[in-house]
Amino acid sequence: MRLTRIGQWLYRRAENILALMLAVMFIAFLLQIVFRYLLNFPIGWTSELTVIMWLWLVLWGAAFVVREEEEIRFDLIYGSVSPGTRRVLAVITSVALLALYLFSLPAVWDYVTFMKVQSTAYLKIRFDWLFSIYVIFAIAVIIRYAFILRNALFGRNVQDFDPTKASSGV
Repeated sequence: MRLTRIGQWLYRRAENILALMLAVMFIAFLLQIVFRYLLNFPIGWTSELTVIMWLWLVLWGAAFVVREEEEIRFDLIYGSVSPGTRRVLAVITSVALLALYLFSLPAVWDYVTFMKVQSTAYLKIRFDWLFSIYVIFAIAVIIRYAFILRNALFGRNVQDFDPTKASSGV
């Protein structure tokens, strides 16, 4: 019970951070429009900040905010098979994704840590800090699919597919 409350609190904070990133991105976008078209004084840092916020927003949201049932997927086959077959498909998918992310994680880590030698043009943010969100995302995906694999192997959380409850995650 206490662990569930902590998880819900962390989920809400992750949503808050996501909303903050969206607000920063939107404000930077509006500033870019104002400076470029109304003041005829283009500034580059707003464009850079918008791209950085978009990168972080997408990966942060995919790692911590979008729930498994909200992910966009091709579920025509998945929705038409029995729960037992869905378990098998969940095991296959989980093993494949775990293998892919675990195999790539050392190379991703090497690349991100190597990128400390460069920084962004306007805001001077080191690229290792900028790209660190991908390492966070990859670790979150590994943890998520380890739980999905465990649940599929032990027969937990195998739900009947209901297309009326499918969501775009928005």
